[in-house]
Amino acid sequence: MVYAILDELLPSHIQFLEQRDPFRFMISVILSAQTTDRIVNIVTGPLFERFPTVEALASSSLKEVEEIIFPTGFYRMKAKNIKACAQALVDKEIPSTMEELVKLPGVGRKTASCVLGDIYGKPAIIVDTHFGRVIQRLGLVDSKDPKKIEKQVALLLEETKHYRFSMTANMFGRTVCHAKKPLCEECQLRELCPSAAAFLQASSKG
Repeated sequence: MVYAILDELLPSHIQFLEQRDPFRFMISVILSAQTTDRIVNIVTGPLFERFPTVEALASSSLKEVEEIIFPTGFYRMKAKNIKACAQALVDKEIPSTMEELVKLPGVGRKTASCVLGDIYGKPAIIVDTHFGRVIQRLGLVDSKDPKKIEKQVALLLEETKHYRFSMTANMFGRTVCHAKKPLCEECQLRELCPSAAAFLQASSKG
């Protein structure tokens, strides 16, 4: 029911990161940790203008990369990771399995899931803060651990729906089910949400 409502409610095509080239997309996801997609989209323009290929980033000056990606935060570690990731992929294809992807520098399960779903069209549950918040409030999972959330949600849906649900729930978290002040009054999932009553009561006290 939740899947069907969000699927109908939200755009048929959802993407938060502007880079569409597979390698650039993966680097964008690595950079998105602990920052906003808006910031990532701003810095990846000059980053890939300066280092347009895997080889160019692999042989880049770490200091120069740090300067470009500074607004994303944790820029030293991110610069180190994306350069090392590029070095690992010189003359190679981006892996198409979770097991191989997470071996790459800077690539955790969330980044790997984004790659699998976006680039390869494979089943993928992408657990970030927005997604986790929505499904926890809906009572669909009983854990806050991303790996456990991923496994529990995967069991609730057919594999063909995994990636779509990841994107719709994520967008719903960004637009309606906000962290501090969720818009419960206008929420299409309110009748299904065990958390709505408490939020509505709190907002009425104002």
